Amino acid sequence: MPWTTSDIPDLTGKNAVVTGPTLGGIGYFTARGLAAAGARVILAGRSWEKLDAAAAALADEVPGARLDRVALDLSSLQAVRAGAEAIAAATFDGGGPLHLLVNNAGVMATPQSRTVDDLDLQMATNHFGPFLLTGLLLEPLAESGDARIVTVSSMMHKLARKAPLGYPTVQVGRYSPWTVYSQSKLANLLFTFELQRRLEKAGLPIAAYAAHPGLASTRLMANGTSRRLIAPIASISEAAVHAMAQTPEAGAWPALMAATYPALEPGTYVGPSDAFEARGAPKPVTASRLARNPEAARALWELSEQTTGIAYP
Repeated sequence: MPWTTSDIPDLTGKNAVVTGPTLGGIGYFTARGLAAAGARVILAGRSWEKLDAAAAALADEVPGARLDRVALDLSSLQAVRAGAEAIAAATFDGGGPLHLLVNNAGVMATPQSRTVDDLDLQMATNHFGPFLLTGLLLEPLAESGDARIVTVSSMMHKLARKAPLGYPTVQVGRYSPWTVYSQSKLANLLFTFELQRRLEKAGLPIAAYAAHPGLASTRLMANGTSRRLIAPIASISEAAVHAMAQTPEAGAWPALMAATYPALEPGTYVGPSDAFEARGAPKPVTASRLARNPEAARALWELSEQTTGIAYP
């Protein structure tokens, strides 16, 4: 039988973090699904205005929802450290372990830009920030005795032809927003699979999973490439995406399945079930050969530790 949200178990007493919970987006519906099952959900995002809007809407849709908010800008390593400290120390009543981290937030095909840490914006937001956040939260996750980390990737990872090992410090000559985006999504999978290998070796009670939403009708694409097009072309592009895509609510199903389904093997990658993985009920799917390359994963891991200044156990 296909997985549905009715398969989400009772999460009462569980504490979860969802990054990028903007109202109407995939992160919002991921947070809603977890809150509806009884979890206490920490909404982690850059804008207090958007966090307030998401929290208010969730409170209306899920009466009695237990929600917290934390400011978290994944493009800034300093901001990630501050956000992780807030999550670990002050977000739960009386403290408590963390049971679930959903690395959902990201940017798509943005113009070439460097962060305050002189990192490529897409790689910083989509990979280095989540890499640092996950490492900083390993201790409260391990304290739960049975935690999960879910990182949201994309079908676009299959377009990446090489591992993203040059973007932290090297200025790219002719910048291709979609090339860098696909490599950042490849990085999400390399990270997940290497993380699972290391968690097993360390004997930590944490499992790593990845998910992708298929083709979901969100503002992420319009906020990336479409804003650089003239208005009529942007409107046509966005209309075409909406016509072919599934809803953001359906786009959240793979992450929710990865986050909660007991029968999933650690290290599983979840996506929509139709032939092109664009839409449909979630199921385990296959990553590209490059995404499953352990040598590439180890190289990216070492680069990520050097770039972020964190050493995982």
